[in-house]
Amino acid sequence: MIKYPHIDPVAVTLGPLKVHWYGLMYLLGFWAGWWLGVRRGRRDFTPFSSQAMSDLLFFIVLGVILGGRVGYTFFYNVDATGHLIFLRDPLVIFRIWEGGMSFHGGLIGVLIALGWYARSRKLSFFYVADFIVPVVPVGLLTGRIGNFINAELWGAPTTLPWAMIFPTDPLGLPRHPSMLYEAFLEGFVLLCVMLWFSRKPRPPMAVSGLFLLLYGIFRWAVEFVRTPDTQLGYLAFGWLTMGQVLCIPMLVAGALMLALAYGRPPRRPT
Repeated sequence: MIKYPHIDPVAVTLGPLKVHWYGLMYLLGFWAGWWLGVRRGRRDFTPFSSQAMSDLLFFIVLGVILGGRVGYTFFYNVDATGHLIFLRDPLVIFRIWEGGMSFHGGLIGVLIALGWYARSRKLSFFYVADFIVPVVPVGLLTGRIGNFINAELWGAPTTLPWAMIFPTDPLGLPRHPSMLYEAFLEGFVLLCVMLWFSRKPRPPMAVSGLFLLLYGIFRWAVEFVRTPDTQLGYLAFGWLTMGQVLCIPMLVAGALMLALAYGRPPRRPT
């Protein structure tokens, strides 16, 4: 068993102001995504200068924060009876300090933001999406590291030699460090694959489709060793989680997009 490092979730305290590592991980992810995007723009996507990337990042940040919060409120935030808390307390959606963000909600928010940005710049939606999705995993990587520092979203009990006992676990059991699994698969591995795949010209929507498919596969797999949200538990079959349910549309959409991208006959030169 590996000892959990017990990192203080508060990185800096300035009087009454507390800066948390989790928030810094979000900022680091946004900055790293911007930096990688600028490099990609200089190489292959001429409309995406550093200023254009800054504008695009603004739209993405709005999508992540608003979509992530709304998604958590409607997908996960239920009471002991299984009813949405939002229905009796609509203001809960604004109480961000209470915690709660959903990747799938953030994804929906980012898709809306990308559509908004593409339309405002008179660009194709998939031109923008195929440009930006290869750098998205860097934000997933830093976000999962933030989860690890917060000792949250830990996995199921295990006897594996790399199990950890998390201070937030009331049972004090050795568990899978599932947030690190996600950081590695959804972050590092997905980032490497997407950057490699997007280095060569691909048919429209192929890059976006591969991202959706691979993320769905990685997230679906890790959910088997991740403890489900306490308020939801397993939804069916004694193993199906909300995270897996929300990955199904991603898997279907990703596979369909790849099929459409590579199933089209090549254009004849004019």
